[in-house]
Amino acid sequence: MDVTHLDFQQISFLLQNGTIHCRDLVEEYLVKINEGTHLNAFISIFAQRALALAEEIDEKIKNNTAGKFAGLVLAVKDNILFRDTRTTCGSKMLANFVAPYHATVIEKLIQQDAIIIGKTNMDEFAMGSSNETSCFGPTLNPHGERRVPGGSSGGSAAAVASFQATAALGSDTGGSIRQPAAFCGLVGLKPTYGSVSRYGLIAYASSFDQIGPIARSVADCEQIFYAISGKDPLDSTSKSYDYPTEKLKKHHFSQLTIGIPEDDFFANIQPEIKQRWLDTVALLKEKGARMVPIELPHARYAIASYYIIAAAEASSNLARYDGVRYGFRAGIEDDLGKFLAENRSLGFGDEVKRRILLGTFVLSRGYFEQYYQKAQSVREFIRSDFLRAFQTCDVILTPTTPTTAFKLGEKKGDSLAMYLCDVFTVAANLTGMPALNVPAGFDENGLPIGLQLMGKEFSEPQLFLIGKELEQFYHDRN
Repeated sequence: MDVTHLDFQQISFLLQNGTIHCRDLVEEYLVKINEGTHLNAFISIFAQRALALAEEIDEKIKNNTAGKFAGLVLAVKDNILFRDTRTTCGSKMLANFVAPYHATVIEKLIQQDAIIIGKTNMDEFAMGSSNETSCFGPTLNPHGERRVPGGSSGGSAAAVASFQATAALGSDTGGSIRQPAAFCGLVGLKPTYGSVSRYGLIAYASSFDQIGPIARSVADCEQIFYAISGKDPLDSTSKSYDYPTEKLKKHHFSQLTIGIPEDDFFANIQPEIKQRWLDTVALLKEKGARMVPIELPHARYAIASYYIIAAAEASSNLARYDGVRYGFRAGIEDDLGKFLAENRSLGFGDEVKRRILLGTFVLSRGYFEQYYQKAQSVREFIRSDFLRAFQTCDVILTPTTPTTAFKLGEKKGDSLAMYLCDVFTVAANLTGMPALNVPAGFDENGLPIGLQLMGKEFSEPQLFLIGKELEQFYHDRN
């Protein structure tokens, strides 16, 4: 039995009854990491640190004092701070930056004996949908090594899909957890905005960013989410919410109402993905769920609104990287203007510079009202559309991506085509609502297909409930 292929629920059972030991488990993951170096999923690996911690956890298990995540071997996206280790954001700008403290989510997990085995590759500053903008080179998709794993949390998804970790943390600004999860055949959650602390997450677009889990099962995703969620005094945007998990365990599936968007919502998507969505609608209907049509008239403007606002926030957040206090520093020292310009020109990659320039433009005098302010108004219209839709349904079911994983380099020279990869995912970030990717089988090329469940704010328990039903169905089918 290869224990690296198991989810955490199964691993935890084997650890508790003594069938396996935590150190042996970590050693097996390190073997998989060594065998899979060509995938380029990791930027940093903490082998000795993880092995030493595993030995301590083995003792705790013997003494019955281990935390609930004993044996959870976790990969962490390299924009989440893990004290005394490099946090690079996939950028030359931060290639040698060492985190001075733990992110809140890391603190919560290690207190329960989770083991951080390494930091994963990502699109530079989380800007990308293919993991090709990293200064450390692209990550490959384990399901097709000439294919991208998705972005920007592509390294996290590839690490879990190739059995180099039990689960992973990613961040989601416009789909950066759900899209890689879909491309790599995994479960991925973008939580309600504010449900998980962003303290210790290096910011891209602060009104969108959320940390969330990527895992092999909905149950693992659920357990990690509940552990990292909650109010944090270090993050003023975080919120406290009492999730009614016990009540939903007894909730009858036939009482659910599923929102079905109008047909033009699905224009220009891969036929196999649309058919899988139709099959799933039929399955849910067969199980007793009620289908209701919904209208989202402003959803067609979601990509435009998102990329204007996100770029504007990025231009502000990334202004701090000037090479003066930390980060990449060019050789010019005698001219302050040239010094700052060279630091940022050489320290940032093309995609990051593109978004900084776009953001600076839409915030500039004479264009602020024309672009940024208008995009914010459209964002409110989109949120209103979804709030109205959720008055008639519990969840909305859509594909997660318009295509399965595309080839390396296929969209790299076409920014618009790359941005359109997020067509189904950005709405959850614009509205602050939660969304879950669930694997739904494979296309004719053996590439994973993902379906997205989107719910009202703080409806994660309901998404998990439905996600488990779909997970079981597609598991049995395959």
